[in-house]
Amino acid sequence: MVKLVLPNPGLEERIPSLDELDTIEAKEASSRPKWDNKAQYMLTCVGFCVGLGNVWRFPYLCQSHGGGAFMIPFLILLVVEGIPLLHLEFAIGQRLRKGSVGVWSSIHPTLKGLGIASMFVSFMVGFYYNTIIAWVMWYFFNSFQEPLPWSQCPLNENLTGYVDECARSSSVDYFWYRETLNISKSIDDSGSIQWWILLSLTCAWSVLYVCTIRGIETTGKAVYITSTLPYVVLTIFLIRGLTLKGATSGIVFLFTPNVTELANPVTWLDAGAQVFYSFSLAFGGLISFSSYNSVHNNCEMDSVIVSIINGFTSVYAATVVYSIIGFRATERYDDCFDRNILTLMNAFDLPEGNVTQDNFVEMQQWCNATDPVTFAQLTFQTCDMNSFLSDGVEGTGLAFIVFTEAITKMPVSPLWSVLFFIMLFCLGLSSMFGNMEGVVVPLQDLKILPAKWPKELVTGLICLGTYLLAFIFTLNSGQYWLSLLDSYAGSIPLLIIAFCEMFAVVYVYGVDRFNKDIEFMIGHKPNIFWQVMWRVVSPLLMLVIFLFFFVVKVNEELVYSIWDPEYAEFPKLQKTTYPNWVYAVVVIVAGVPCLTIPFFAIYKLIRSRCQRHGEQQGLVSSVSSPSVNGDLKY
Repeated sequence: MVKLVLPNPGLEERIPSLDELDTIEAKEASSRPKWDNKAQYMLTCVGFCVGLGNVWRFPYLCQSHGGGAFMIPFLILLVVEGIPLLHLEFAIGQRLRKGSVGVWSSIHPTLKGLGIASMFVSFMVGFYYNTIIAWVMWYFFNSFQEPLPWSQCPLNENLTGYVDECARSSSVDYFWYRETLNISKSIDDSGSIQWWILLSLTCAWSVLYVCTIRGIETTGKAVYITSTLPYVVLTIFLIRGLTLKGATSGIVFLFTPNVTELANPVTWLDAGAQVFYSFSLAFGGLISFSSYNSVHNNCEMDSVIVSIINGFTSVYAATVVYSIIGFRATERYDDCFDRNILTLMNAFDLPEGNVTQDNFVEMQQWCNATDPVTFAQLTFQTCDMNSFLSDGVEGTGLAFIVFTEAITKMPVSPLWSVLFFIMLFCLGLSSMFGNMEGVVVPLQDLKILPAKWPKELVTGLICLGTYLLAFIFTLNSGQYWLSLLDSYAGSIPLLIIAFCEMFAVVYVYGVDRFNKDIEFMIGHKPNIFWQVMWRVVSPLLMLVIFLFFFVVKVNEELVYSIWDPEYAEFPKLQKTTYPNWVYAVVVIVAGVPCLTIPFFAIYKLIRSRCQRHGEQQGLVSSVSSPSVNGDLKY
């Protein structure tokens, strides 16, 4: 076993001893928030971990990486990468009883930048994530109509036909790109604020503020709905989906394994990244949540339970999604065949009902033999069920185009639309609880804001400031900005932060000390599995994933998809390169959190050498606020 531990003078003075923990917990009872019960804590963690990615990212990865074969690397990496890091965050937060900044600066003052980096990432992700919730609310508000507004194209100004852009694409595409986003043709063309998106964004941030106004005291109540309702809705959709024509085709297509994909390194890379992001690791929210637990809470069991629920949710959501996609693909297949049948019947004046899908090929042969010249002039569409099923989409395309199209073809479509967007709203909102926790607590730890300010005011200022910045997403180019941030804000920075977290606990704090802490908290030492994962396997895996991911991203040309009605292949999205100034945005979004870690460490080391003995060290005081993180010494 690797037993290397780096020198760490003063650690005993910065952290409370094990003997003091029970006394400290008793003192914290009146000054620090705590969970009402274990279920509240577990629901909050599950709500934070299980988000929109489980519904619209995981099914796409399964479909594009060999269906059922993708489950093998996903489950393997869930065990060797996801669970160990989740257990580590739960345990270190519960042991040191602080938020991310407090935890890492307690372990070593030079590691405070690690907590600040987590705060930056939580802020950046929450900055754009709540805009997705605003879009969901806009669709939810529009779901109380019969027929649904995206079920048919609007008429043109002369009332003689449909709007050209809609007629050349589809009603769901038109409602998303034109009616909702009113999207421009490039990220350079900002346009103006769309008032309906601004109103939805205002509602989204208002709801989030009300739910997080007093931290876990209010979010702990909200999770009873936001964390459980999505499972109810998923189950309703699964039952409904299985009754639709073609649903089983979608499920079979999803889980039919293509084992050759296991030899593809990209499959393992995507599986590792998906495991990592689906656990919401390195945001700081989970560390903060676990710090409100009892000292003797079984954090090991918690990590296993949350991991099982997370993995199950991904597979369960994929099943539901592809039952609906199977239905949509069957509808499109039937429509395609109907057009071909109509073409053949009109050309040869055949009686209605004479040509069916079953005898279509035979009728084509008969018509060709009867009148080859006429038959040669006909143009038939290619109707391939697998191509309709493999029309892989993810993210907003799955939620706002594929699913909405399928819903329009269901009886009582407004009801299913309301249920679907309620589910997305709950998934997104419960994830935002963790992001807010990952910003509010570190800010209070850093003493940037006056300590006498109540948490309601601090939370309100953060929500207001982020809301005003999010105006950029209400512009005509807002979707392009959101896609840019989504690609870089929560990718490489999280991998680096997570690697540094594990390195800090194992080799700076000391894994032997960590083992004793866990034994004190849960009654037994971590077994050989945890030891091997923490010391060697998980750090190496994260390093490999980061290096591969970095190489792929560096060599990848920065391109994005635009909606342009003048594009020759419209309604396909046109791929075009980002303008040069976007590179600066990428460096800020992905680089600043990463560089915070070494820059703060270097600053701390230089300052400590220059200071006189006994002078207070640090850029800012890192003592946690008693009302948030307990009256603990460093």
